[in-house]
Amino acid sequence: MAERTWHSLPEYEALRALMESGTTSKAAVRLGLSQSAVSRSISSLEARLGRLLFERDGGRLRPTSEAARLNKRLDPLFEALDRIDGPPEPAQETLRLIAPPTYAHRFLVHHIATFLTANPHFFVSLEVASSEEIIRSIQEQRFDLGLMGVEMSREGVTLTPYRVATAACAIPDAHPLAALEVIRPQDLHGQRLIALSHRHARRAQLDKVLTNVRSVPRIVAEASTSFAAVDLVREGLGVTVVNPFPVAQYRSDDVSFRLFDSPIKYSTYFVTSEHAPTPAIARAFIRHLRLHTLKTPFTDKA
Repeated sequence: MAERTWHSLPEYEALRALMESGTTSKAAVRLGLSQSAVSRSISSLEARLGRLLFERDGGRLRPTSEAARLNKRLDPLFEALDRIDGPPEPAQETLRLIAPPTYAHRFLVHHIATFLTANPHFFVSLEVASSEEIIRSIQEQRFDLGLMGVEMSREGVTLTPYRVATAACAIPDAHPLAALEVIRPQDLHGQRLIALSHRHARRAQLDKVLTNVRSVPRIVAEASTSFAAVDLVREGLGVTVVNPFPVAQYRSDDVSFRLFDSPIKYSTYFVTSEHAPTPAIARAFIRHLRLHTLKTPFTDKA
């Protein structure tokens, strides 16, 4: 059975101090010990290892190759000790964020990047989901913060207003309606229209607004998100009526946006748990969004 090797931290400290200072007197000052204590530690280490670690060269002690190899092997040990004794590293806080595609794919991606650049010790996990899934996830406390544009009051969640917007009509730049400052529902009569799918409550609102003035556009396509609807407009397929937040700030160079004269309004909410405190990192991200959200003619702070 091999004999067990024991280790002495004071001996290793004496070795490193002597290698860096070159003399026992300087090593002793560095360690706050006497010269004889340093010499005894080196002699004990040499005896235990059965190796010569230092050779006298004039008034200095020159480390042997054995000492150099041992010192290198000790680097991880002393680096670990430095981390233990040194100031604590900032803990990496994680923000569990969930949002629908309209907010996640362009808007939140940009703001997450600027948030993490300003706070490199933070970490963000982004999930893209439907509004119903957002509510369930916050209820079950699987996520810290949600963002959505539908008012869905549920037990266990808190909706905090973030932005409000008026309905806007997205129009190809060369379209005749682009010459108007405001689009009225009757202006859409006979026009090619890209509508949101029927699962959106806003679709029923728009249908009612158009019916009230006997405006009958020609629906040529449906889309499940405002980004998709506006991208179809950009392709020249027709016009659409959407929540301009946040799509207008990303597509205003490609498509004309005009105020749509109707009672249709939109709100965007922060979604948090009613039964657990909002984590500090989530509150910091909310402040970041409020501070850095661009102003547009169609949206305002809630």
